[in-house]
Amino acid sequence: MKKETLFFVAVALIVGVLVGILVSKGGKSPGPAPSSSSSAPAVNMQQDIQLMEKLVANDPANRGAWVQLGHAYFDSSQPVKAIEAYNKALELDPNDADVLTDQGVMFRQLGWFDRAEENFIKANEINPSHHQSLYNLGVVYRYDLQDMNRAREVWTRYLQVNPSGPGSDSIRRELDALGSASTLAPAK
Repeated sequence: MKKETLFFVAVALIVGVLVGILVSKGGKSPGPAPSSSSSAPAVNMQQDIQLMEKLVANDPANRGAWVQLGHAYFDSSQPVKAIEAYNKALELDPNDADVLTDQGVMFRQLGWFDRAEENFIKANEINPSHHQSLYNLGVVYRYDLQDMNRAREVWTRYLQVNPSGPGSDSIRRELDALGSASTLAPAK
């Protein structure tokens, strides 16, 4: 990898971390944020996007840059662009359950539920313990496709993979609402 490419990736990662810190601190401040600072994260996000776009234009085989560009589009609510960036990353490595899942979320946001379902299934086939793909697949079945039986089946598998991790209590409540809580073990 070229030194210039490494430099741009390092700068992009540092900027991304700083944006994350600013955004998270902004959300936890005791009082309302000043109106002038509310546009700062958006400006930084746009700068990140421009930096990553230049990076992938100069080095289209840089999978990490495509993934980061997809994440930046994801975070800035640009689902079509996120899907395209994730496609490029998946062309370079089609077996990334996290990228497939993030792309699936973007498909769902556009209302392309069949594509979202395909991505979540493929992500879980690649990594059967990938609980986030199961969580999202259950959401598509429950709320988008109105297939309660498949939602129940997927979320039951989710609890087998992630019985006490983040989201497990939420899934138990969902399953209670679907009327199947009696078949599940209690949270540890």
